[in-house]
Amino acid sequence: MRILMIAQSPIAGDSRILREATALAAAGHTLHVIGRDVPEGFEVGPGITVESVSRSSGLRTGSGGLTVGHGHSGPKVLAKRFGRWLLLPEHRSRTEKQWRIAAAPRVAAAGPVDVVHAHDFNTLELAAEYAARWSAALVYDSHELWFDRALPGRPTPLWRARGRKYELSLAARARVVFTVSDGIAARLRSRGLPDVRVVRNTFPRADDVPPAPSRPEGLLYAGRVGAGRDLSTVVAAARELAPFRTVLMGSVDPNYRLDLGPVETVPERSIDEVDDTLRTYGISLVTLTNTCENHRLALPNKLFHAVRAGVPVVAADLPELRAVVTEHTLGTLYEPGNAHSLTAAVRTLIDDYPTYTEGVRTAAKTLNWEQDATTLVNAYAELAS
Repeated sequence: MRILMIAQSPIAGDSRILREATALAAAGHTLHVIGRDVPEGFEVGPGITVESVSRSSGLRTGSGGLTVGHGHSGPKVLAKRFGRWLLLPEHRSRTEKQWRIAAAPRVAAAGPVDVVHAHDFNTLELAAEYAARWSAALVYDSHELWFDRALPGRPTPLWRARGRKYELSLAARARVVFTVSDGIAARLRSRGLPDVRVVRNTFPRADDVPPAPSRPEGLLYAGRVGAGRDLSTVVAAARELAPFRTVLMGSVDPNYRLDLGPVETVPERSIDEVDDTLRTYGISLVTLTNTCENHRLALPNKLFHAVRAGVPVVAADLPELRAVVTEHTLGTLYEPGNAHSLTAAVRTLIDDYPTYTEGVRTAAKTLNWEQDATTLVNAYAELAS
């Protein structure tokens, strides 16, 4: 089939979209992907073409990044922060809408196709419009529980309630809905979507995983450095764990400020290079704040990246993470926001490290992309028939 994927995420760094497109192309389909921030000359693989639609960079409040201490106060700074807090929800919605308007001519030029695959809610309206126009099958890929995320800015309860209702009205037109965890799938089914299938953010199995060391060298957080990741708790625990090393590796959200304390930083690396880095330190941090339903039902990429690398995890004790970590003996759990709990979880893992490394390596037989890609490809085979 001819498949059009639409996403507002930076395609080159979105491993889920790239893996899905590659799996479908390998199954014989032809794909065109419209996203944003695609580098010049970027290629995915045979049978896949990609194009980029730019999006505004968002509100800025000045310099940001990893810093020691804040050092900014006073009425003017507080007024700017309040203004940003007040205006951010409208700005976010307007930015996403402007992207859809800019992308519409590209979508129109890409069709007609057999399937329009919408990645996340912010592309669903556009995808549904053109799927109907071309009599194509609509597929909705919900990477998150969209209207239950923790978002910066003022509270927006009416926007969330209306958004859930509108999301369901559009998603009801989809032939199949994909999502990333059993918890989110159950929630979407409870809201009235009958065919919701789980395609987790797993990674392809590694060809060769070196033997695990008898003892870890440190903790590694490999992922986006920003709000919602509970990194202030990581810093506080690092003070208790020192001289045991705590390391952050990843790109930094604009305007995010974190008092690093004893935490080390290393440059961001490619997905494949992260495997070796995880093995160097020996423990992967899978941290989230307990601030929204989306976090409580999430299964972050970094959990499955640790499985691929053969490295145990210390993970936030949230329902969906707890279920997978305990079922497969992947590591230990800590209470989000509680540095003492995180410290205790790290020490427990160190004390019984061989048990958890064995659990991770056994889990790699089932928690891998080869398993999840089968769900995706089989669903498309049903659409084709």
